[in-house]
Parts: sequence; structure tokens; C-alpha cells
Amino acid sequence: MWPLEEVPVSTIPRSLLILMLGGIFIIAPWAPAAAGTSGPPVRIGGTLALTGPLGPTSLVHKIAGEISIEQINKRDGLLGRPVEWVLLDDQSKADVTRTLYERLITVDKVDLLVGPYATNAILSALAVAQRYQKMLVHHSFGIPKLATYPMHIPVSALGNEPDKSLPKKVFEAMESTGQAPRTIAIVTSKFSSVHFISVGAREVAAARGLKVVLYLEYEFGARDFAPIATRIKEANPDFLWVGAIGLDANLLLDAFQTIGYKPRGQYHLFPAPGPLINAPGSAFAFAYTSFEAHPPMTNNPSAEELSRLFHERAKQAGLPYPFVETQAASSFASWQLIEAAVNATRSLDDKVLAAWLKANKVDTVYGKLSFDGPNNYGPEYTKVKQIQNGRWVVVWPKEFAAPGTKIVYPAP
Repeated sequence: MWPLEEVPVSTIPRSLLILMLGGIFIIAPWAPAAAGTSGPPVRIGGTLALTGPLGPTSLVHKIAGEISIEQINKRDGLLGRPVEWVLLDDQSKADVTRTLYERLITVDKVDLLVGPYATNAILSALAVAQRYQKMLVHHSFGIPKLATYPMHIPVSALGNEPDKSLPKKVFEAMESTGQAPRTIAIVTSKFSSVHFISVGAREVAAARGLKVVLYLEYEFGARDFAPIATRIKEANPDFLWVGAIGLDANLLLDAFQTIGYKPRGQYHLFPAPGPLINAPGSAFAFAYTSFEAHPPMTNNPSAEELSRLFHERAKQAGLPYPFVETQAASSFASWQLIEAAVNATRSLDDKVLAAWLKANKVDTVYGKLSFDGPNNYGPEYTKVKQIQNGRWVVVWPKEFAAPGTKIVYPAP
């Protein structure tokens, strides 16, 4: 059922909001007071997985989106009108996402769309956007070859071939230590993008001379990782690649604790950043990133401002890791693109905005993005981060590494 009225999220206590989200869809108009704006709001619609397996990561996107809208409205909104974010809970389900994007366009009559979190939901949203010829700016799509709709705008650091470029970057990082692993175990969720990249990792590993001593797949949303942990311990690889999304990594590390096993090196693809950093056995784990809140990435005004504001809001919301990393940065960049395109064209026409973005480069919090490559993808900004001293820090490539850090492998 649909809620009977629109409820501003800012007026609901967080504990009650979580309970409400478990049973109904909530429309959350987010439009903080905007000095200097007038007229009807520009309504931008989207969904996030506020509940379900992807909930912990989606909360990061929600906070980053709220900060983005506040900052846009402080700059007189879009076309002199305040911006309102109509946000729905897709419950981490692609079929729900599809229904909600239909509603955003046909019932809520939003002006523009912004994408949900994660590949499966984005695929559903893309299908709806194409049906209604709406531009879709999205921030976390992992299978570029499937994104063939001309008016999709990928805010992605993955480049056009993440199944090749991302594992290559990881193995280059390991090789740079002078103690490159010789054997690898690969376990992966069947979640589409994670599976796609992990299959690529198996091929890249073999091509670089690593022996794949174990390859396992598990269902998205799996909870019992004890059998997988046991198989990994038996294989005893030099390095462990986990095609994780959300809390998968935490559940696997819990299983390791039970059987008394500690990997010599471990990489988790798309973990929930806060929960993993606080998990027993996660010290010196690696993961994918495009941005972390330290120099040299914070050496520009928008990145520095985002880092400050996000830290404040994330602490207030009780996030276990209140620092900007790849999820918050990609969300913020989505809104930067929308603002840049509307300001440049003075239009809310989807075709006009998409054409401008595909013809221009835009400065974002993690670099200059362009959309003139295959399937609208531009440059690749993949980086490798590691948990060191209770923080996520970039360790590879060297030019983006946190000052004074180096890769720790094997884990002590």
C-alpha cells in the first residue's frame, strides 16, 4: 500500500523511521529552506535501499544526497527554484524499484530522476527511464556493457571494463609489495555486478600467474557463511578475493572467528564501509574505492566541504564510519552533474540535459567526469584502499595514497 501523505524524513526520529520503513514505502520530500529561491520546487525523484541487505550502504547515499540538496539550495537552487528530493524505499529489491520509478514519473510527476543504489536496482530504473525517455543519472552501476540506453549518465569511477581494470589494479597493488601472492581463493555473491567483476578477477588472476585454488558462488542475501569459511580455510590461499556487497564481508569474518582462521590477505569488493571496519578480523583488509577523505583527494574545495559536512551528519546519524568514502562521493557527484547541466542549459528537458552532459566534462568531487566513451562511460578512477589504524586509506596507486602510508601485505 502507499502512504496516505508525504512525510518529511527530517521530522521523524531515526529509530521510528527504521521501523516505519520495514512495512511501508515512504515518500521523503527533502527540500531545506533555500534563501533566494522562489516558485514551485524542482522535484527530483529516486529510490534507495533504505531497508534490506543494502540498507547500511544506502544510508550513506541518503546523507550525501541531503547534503547535496542543501548546498544546491544555498546557491539559489535550480533555475532560481528550490530543489526537492522525492525519495522512496526500494527495499533492496529490483522489482520494487521498477514499480517505484513508474510511480515517480506517472504519479508524483517529478521533473528529473536520480538513480538508486546498486546495479540490479539501476537496471530496473533504466528500463523505466527508457520507456518514458527520461535521463537517469546514477552512481553505482557495475556492468557497463548492459547500460545501452542513450540517456543514462554513469557517475562511475569503474571505467568501461571493470571486470578487467579493477582486478588488475588489485593485483598490481599486491605485486608492488615484492611479496605477491601465488595462490588465490575467489568467493562471490551472485549479485549481478559483483559476480561479473569477480568472474573477471578469476580470469585476470590466472593470466597473471596466480593459481586459483578455490572458486565459490553464493546467493545474494545469504546469511550462513560457515561452510564457505571452512572451504576457504581448507584451501589456505595466499590471498582471498571476496565478491562482497553490503554486509557479506562481516558475515564471512564472523564465520572465520568461529573457526579460528585469519586470511593472509583479503579483498572485499563493495562492503558496507562502516560495519566492515569495526568487524573482528578486518584489520588490513582491502576494498574498492574511488575516493577517501584524505589528501590528495581532499585538496579541492568541494571535496573538503563534503568531507566536513558528511562527517558532522554521519556522526549525528550514528554511522559506524562517519567519513566520506567512495559511496558518499559518488552520490555527491551525481547531484553535481545535475546542477552543472541545468545551470549550463537553463533547462529541465531530459534530452537537452543528457546531450549537454555527453558533450562536456564536469568537475566533480573525485575528478573530471566525461561521458563520451563506450556506453557513455569515461575515465577510470579505480583505487585500492586498506584498513589501517582504524581508517580506510588509499594505498594504490601511489599518487593517490594517503600521506605516509604503504601497503601492508601479508597481514601481521
